[in-house]
Amino acid sequence: MTTFRKNGAPAAEGEPARPPIKVLVILGHPRTDSLCGALADAYGEGALAAGAQLQRLDLATLAFDPHLHTSSPNDQPLEADLSRARELVAWAEHLVFVYPTWWGSVPALLKGFLDRLMAPGFAFSTCEGGIGYQGLLNGRSAQLITTMDTPPLIHRLLYREPGRNAMARATLGFCGVRPVRSLALGSVKEASLAQRQAWLARANRLGRELARGRITPRERLTHKTGAWLRALRLQFYPMTWVAYAVGGLAASPGGGVFGNPVFWLGYLCLFLLEVATVLINEVVDLRTDRANRFFSTFTGGSRVLVEGVLSLREVKAGIIVALLGLVGSTAWLLGVAAVSPAAVIGVLGVLAVLALGYTLPPLMLSYRGLGELDVAVTHSIGVLLCGFVFLGGGWRDPLPWLLSLPLLLAILPSITLSGLPDLEADADVGKRTLAVRLGHRGAVWVALVFTLLATACALAWSLTGLAAGAYGGIALVVVPHGAWLAWRLTRHLQSARPPGRIDGLMAVSLGYVLWFGLWPLFRLA
Repeated sequence: MTTFRKNGAPAAEGEPARPPIKVLVILGHPRTDSLCGALADAYGEGALAAGAQLQRLDLATLAFDPHLHTSSPNDQPLEADLSRARELVAWAEHLVFVYPTWWGSVPALLKGFLDRLMAPGFAFSTCEGGIGYQGLLNGRSAQLITTMDTPPLIHRLLYREPGRNAMARATLGFCGVRPVRSLALGSVKEASLAQRQAWLARANRLGRELARGRITPRERLTHKTGAWLRALRLQFYPMTWVAYAVGGLAASPGGGVFGNPVFWLGYLCLFLLEVATVLINEVVDLRTDRANRFFSTFTGGSRVLVEGVLSLREVKAGIIVALLGLVGSTAWLLGVAAVSPAAVIGVLGVLAVLALGYTLPPLMLSYRGLGELDVAVTHSIGVLLCGFVFLGGGWRDPLPWLLSLPLLLAILPSITLSGLPDLEADADVGKRTLAVRLGHRGAVWVALVFTLLATACALAWSLTGLAAGAYGGIALVVVPHGAWLAWRLTRHLQSARPPGRIDGLMAVSLGYVLWFGLWPLFRLA
């Protein structure tokens, strides 16, 4: 084991002292006197020049068994060198792996090292939420430096970089290490001495770049952008647009809706309202999200606050920006829409009160057992009526109300079911969802009843031609899908499964809702 360290260089005059970055260089080549060894030396020298505190592991010098002989790595005692290596990984903020790419992946020595070192409880743990696993090495970044005989471009295009994907995504990324940068150098067998010296200089520059910090401004921007996209929960927005478009097409059956700027300006208002609503939910529901063990894509919030990828201050600022944007876009809409300003303000104002009041005090409808009905109303008649009125229709016209009733009924099963994984956490913080008020079985019964009612309503509208014939023929898809969902709900009632995730059932119920938006959309278009 080779180790060396140096404290950070002093800060420039007038600048606050920054603690030195803790860097661990891991040489994964079976020979220390290799090009990879020289690259590790060059990177280390650059990191020291940047003021880093450095440690190094040469795997070829460690005494450990690379083979797992037990069902779990935790059942096989760690050798002294591996125990020390684990301490260094826990100590480090930035991990640097230098290794050759052999047969498209890492050498057996490095693979065995990772097999023994990255054990449950140290590198990751299991959980009921998310993908079922969570990384424990969060707050660390990594740099991969690998050599290969294959030209890197060919390796990337033809072989799709299997070794890099295994290290960056399936190993380090899986354990919470982000970002993971990669530098591939080749072709080694065809490289001249000048080329190899240029590679060493490049590795040295990578080390020196730590003087600017281990996370680059671009990586910070990418990280924040990804966090905001998670916070917005964009997977739920398309259905709002579909219902809004149905309302617009119903008001303007002659076509041309999608070329009308009023249509898109009106949707901008709805989009910003949904952004504000989602972010407010993140803030108000923070306590229940923290306690939620069964979070998934469908339930438990985006978890950006729980995981700390966005701060409470940032999310609150996002709410203010969204609300200011909503006010501005509404004023713009009033200036260009050829309809009564009172009608626009009336329907959009009522929708805003109901949407924001889902969790926002003083209404907090989701905490009073009215959240499910609130979501069903806002995402059916609420947005559909906005599209109808913005494009010249009247709110007293029965058409938008008839169009929205089957959709409202179809939304209730999925929004009720979404409370099941959250039941324990919601009950602990006093959030009175239908799942909390009625219990697990009661909520499933509600979902089953409204599934049957939605199917019956769509069938009745199809047979009678109500709602301008927008539901004509929908029985072909809604009846079999409704029967499938009802069968799944009945089986769920008969099972003795403990409360937990219901991802499959949620996917079926959300797919069921889509028919009630897409079918009228294409019929009216």
